[in-house]
Amino acid sequence: MLRSMKYSETSIIADIYTEELGMRSYIINGVRSKNARIKASLLQVMSLVEMVAYERQEKGLNRVKEMQAAYVFHSLPFDVRKSAVGLFMAELARKSIREPEENKRLFDFLFRSFRFLDETIAPVSNIHLCFLLELSSYLGFVPDEAWAEETPVFDLQEGIFVAAPPPHVYHLGEAESLLLYQLLGKNLENCHELSMLRQQRKSLLLHLIDYYRLHIENLPEIHAHEVLQEVLEG
Repeated sequence: MLRSMKYSETSIIADIYTEELGMRSYIINGVRSKNARIKASLLQVMSLVEMVAYERQEKGLNRVKEMQAAYVFHSLPFDVRKSAVGLFMAELARKSIREPEENKRLFDFLFRSFRFLDETIAPVSNIHLCFLLELSSYLGFVPDEAWAEETPVFDLQEGIFVAAPPPHVYHLGEAESLLLYQLLGKNLENCHELSMLRQQRKSLLLHLIDYYRLHIENLPEIHAHEVLQEVLEG
C-alpha cells in the first residue's frame, strides 16, 4: 500500500503495487462505514495485504472485493524512526514506479524491504539510502560500481565514477563519492554497518534524490525526506 486517500464519505482510493499487475489504483467502498467488510486499518500506507479485485484492462480505478493482511507489522507503526523511513520509501516507490505490469522481482523487493524495516533491531539510519540504490537497479539506472583512486568522483548525470569533476553541478565530492561506493556494497540487512556523519547522510540523500530526478522524466516532488531528516536528526 503506497498511498491511501479519502474518497466520498465512506470510501478510500488506494495506490497499491501488486504482484501480478504492477502499479494499480483501487477504490474501496464503504471502508469507513460502521459495518465495513474491509477495515480501514488495512489501508494504511505501507500495509502489506492480500486481496481479490475486479480488474479492468484499461487504466483507471478498479474495485476491491476482499482484502486481508499479508503481514502484520509489529514495530513499524509504533517506532517514529522506522515510520519516517517507511513513509519515505513508500512515497519514493509510488512516484518513481510507473509501469502497470507484472514485475515479481520488484514486488518481492518492496515486500521484503517493508517487512525487514519492521523486523530489524539494527539502527535504521541508512536504510532509506540503501533502498534508493537497490530500487534504482530495478528501474534501470543503478550507479556503476567502478570506483577507483583514479576515478574518485561520481557523476550523477552519467551514473559513473570519473577522474575529475564534470562541467556541470550534478556530481558528488570525493568523500561523498567514496561513501556512495561503500554503500553500493551493502544491502538492507547490513547497511547499518557503514558509519557516516549526519550531515554526510543528509547530503547524500539529497544528491540521490537529484539522481532520481535526472533519470526519471517528470519525477514528482518528493516531500517525505524533509520529515525523515528531522526525525533522524532528532
